[in-house]
Amino acid sequence: MSSSQLTNREDVREFVKARYGAAALTVLNGNGQASCCNGQGSSCCSDSDPISGDLYSNTDASQIPEAALLASLGCGNPTALAALKEGETVLDLGSGGGIDVLLSARRVGPTGFAYGLDMTDEMLALAEKNRLEAGAENVKFLKGHIEEIPLPDASVDVIISNCVINLSGDKDLVLAEAIRVLKPGGRFAVSDVVIDGEIPDVVRKDMEAYVGCVAGALERTDYISRLESVGFENVSIEPTRRYLFSDLEQSCCSTEAIARLSETERTALDGRVMGAFIRGTKPAA
Repeated sequence: MSSSQLTNREDVREFVKARYGAAALTVLNGNGQASCCNGQGSSCCSDSDPISGDLYSNTDASQIPEAALLASLGCGNPTALAALKEGETVLDLGSGGGIDVLLSARRVGPTGFAYGLDMTDEMLALAEKNRLEAGAENVKFLKGHIEEIPLPDASVDVIISNCVINLSGDKDLVLAEAIRVLKPGGRFAVSDVVIDGEIPDVVRKDMEAYVGCVAGALERTDYISRLESVGFENVSIEPTRRYLFSDLEQSCCSTEAIARLSETERTALDGRVMGAFIRGTKPAA
């Protein structure tokens, strides 16, 4: 089956799982930095990558195992933007190798707790290895899907996520689950790729770009509307990075998709795809 034929929710999930599982194995096997594009260490998702590189400060990097940093495939640093407080309970949707969970656990302290939720066995194995190395006792990694969060209603104070919600085939269900598990007054504070306007259909349909966090991204006003429709208030989207088309070529779009775009379409993409911090609050009442 070609990547362009992978369009239904279950196919998207399996395609994403395979790619991110391969990325985790790259790190677990000691073969260098994970790649969101092909599971092999490369410039994609490396420190020099314009989308996923250079997201964590030297202070953050020094507080966690190296393998957690090597497995990071995100587009932001939600732990630095979520204003976590001592004693809070945090849930990371799509926690991968555990970098944001471990950083969150340090920020909420011993009276707080940090959950990580991931569907990929290899990533969960890597995350648990990193947890043990970090000596983090206020952390638990859960296996499951972000569309079906295995936690009770009103059980967490803050939900974070790092470039994962865009990968879901049912984003409305993800957002509905997020507000369900948040306590009244709880905060939704995620990093994600967002589209400011529209992008060519050829990129939307290309599954290599989907796993690279572009094709599945929501348009900005659509994202806001979906958050409000499930009940979030005080919704905002703050751009943190805007990408040139050349950035996307280096990071995620497959050669097939790039070749089918005209020069005008490429130029029109400049600045239209962005990394952003998305906020919302569950009503206190």
